[in-house]
Parts: sequence; structure tokens; C-alpha cells
Amino acid sequence: MRLQLPFFPVLVHGPSMAPTLRSGDALLVWRTRKASAGDLVVARFRSRPDLLVVKRVVRPEDGAWWIEGDNEFVTDDSRTFGVADVLGRVAFRYWPRPGRVG
Repeated sequence: MRLQLPFFPVLVHGPSMAPTLRSGDALLVWRTRKASAGDLVVARFRSRPDLLVVKRVVRPEDGAWWIEGDNEFVTDDSRTFGVADVLGRVAFRYWPRPGRVG
């Protein structure tokens, strides 16, 4: 049996969520598949299951979620890879500027 804690850590890489998140931000993520428009989530694209991303939920689509980054100049999101499955919602940033994000 594999133990799964309700939270897991994620380290942000890249500029796709700027200005909300920056590369190097450390996040604590609540393990859940539930999401609402506007939530920051950790997800996997169905077309790229090897790619774990932090993005913002836009809308439900095809039994999954359309997600996009906050940086309009970076399109490594549903505009390129299609829908994604949510693995968790970002609870807060614990490094380097602790606090809620969103």
C-alpha cells in the first residue's frame, strides 16, 4: 500500500505564470481533482502525461480542464497541448515570499 499525504510540494520552473509566480517559487499543493475557474492548479496534459505544470483553470472541457498560464507571451498550456487533468490546487507559496497566491 502506498501512502499519499494530502499535500505535496512543487517547485516552479520558467516564466509561464509570471507575474503571479516566478521561477524558484516553492508551493504546497492540496491533492484533489476538484477545481474551479480561476484556481491555480498542478496538472498533466492528456497529450503530454510526462509534463507536470502549474497553471490557472479557465473552464471545464471534454471531461478535463482547459488551463492557461498567466504570462500571455508563453503558450505552453492548453492552447498548445489541449486539456489537462488536475492533480491538486495550489494552497500557498512557502518560499521565498510565503503567503497565499492566486
